[in-house]
Amino acid sequence: MPLKVALQMDPIGSVNINGDSTFRIALEAQARGHSLFFYTPDKLAFVEGRVMARGFPIELRREIGNHVSYGPEEEVDLGSFDVVWLRQDPPFDMGYITTTHLLDMIHPKTLVVNDPFWVRNFPEKLLVLRFPDLTPPTAIARDLATIRAFKARHGDIILKPLYGNGGAGVFRLDPNDRNLSSLHELFTGMSREPLIVQKFLPDVAKGDKRVILVDGEPVGAINRVPQAGETRSNMHVGGRPEKIGLTERDLEICRRIGPTLREKGQIFVGIDVIGDWLTEINVTSPTGIQELERFDGTNTAERIWQVIEAKRGI
Repeated sequence: MPLKVALQMDPIGSVNINGDSTFRIALEAQARGHSLFFYTPDKLAFVEGRVMARGFPIELRREIGNHVSYGPEEEVDLGSFDVVWLRQDPPFDMGYITTTHLLDMIHPKTLVVNDPFWVRNFPEKLLVLRFPDLTPPTAIARDLATIRAFKARHGDIILKPLYGNGGAGVFRLDPNDRNLSSLHELFTGMSREPLIVQKFLPDVAKGDKRVILVDGEPVGAINRVPQAGETRSNMHVGGRPEKIGLTERDLEICRRIGPTLREKGQIFVGIDVIGDWLTEINVTSPTGIQELERFDGTNTAERIWQVIEAKRGI
């Protein structure tokens, strides 16, 4: 039985079709006979008791420059859909959070992936705090004295926005650095949010591993290697993806966090592992499945839809 699937995401016309995970998930859905409807988060609305979206039926193809065809624009009641994908990129701001509240109103009758209540309560850099023995020394604070004390203890640290993404605003402050006060002033002048600081892990030079989990089970990993002279390994800022396998430590981490992810409806998750340490659990808009498919032949999108179809009873 085909499913009615809605995609809440950033503009689909501008995605990299050979790298974007949402595009691959949607293409797999279409191949399985499901219909697709696309809208951007700003077109989501609550209107007189219904959760509505204005967007387009779409058809996809893997053709660069010609990968999407749009049907006529229409307004739909998302409560009439079988599945809604929550897939816009962060930043995880109040606009993002509001969309999770609205989608809460139709879930679970309409299956929202990932569960919006727990996306809201499990932002990437906060869920890891539940597993302190798996993570490097970490502090979340806005107070400069607290951050200074953390740096004094650990010497070499990473400082970054708590709700950022894609490697934006990530700074390494080594023992000789004198910029902490200035960076604190810069960040706190732009927002009222805390910062996150972690002990710097030299193993990042060997790569930042992205492990993909589907319904709490690991399906594979890719390694993201930073450019020479760069600390950040995110592919958004030039990190190079490489083929890599799962270590026993990776599997141990997945065994620990998997039941929580499964219980809270986080079907598609990407965790970041540097050396032996878990640094992030990405539940908002994880990436990496196309690279994994090229390296290992692992069709993560197929596994995702098998889980969703089982939950929808087909």
